[in-house]
Amino acid sequence: MLFSVLVETRLRPGIADPQGATIERSLPALGFEGISGVRVGKAFRFVVEAADEDTARSHADEVTQRFLINPVIEDADVSLSVAETV
Repeated sequence: MLFSVLVETRLRPGIADPQGATIERSLPALGFEGISGVRVGKAFRFVVEAADEDTARSHADEVTQRFLINPVIEDADVSLSVAETV
């Protein structure tokens, strides 16, 4: 089976996010008021071929922890869904 994977990463709480801070400071000048707590992250999308969802999740989690994030400063959420066939 094919599974679509979405990995969303973000900096851990307490880790400085200069990109997010720059965006947040710029928003009022662009007419956007009342927005705070801006944090910047990344999204990775890929397809995993596996026998079942548990195996696919295991592969996605391993790739995420070993390759996609720096576990010292980043957290990640991994979402899976059955991939649509074209």
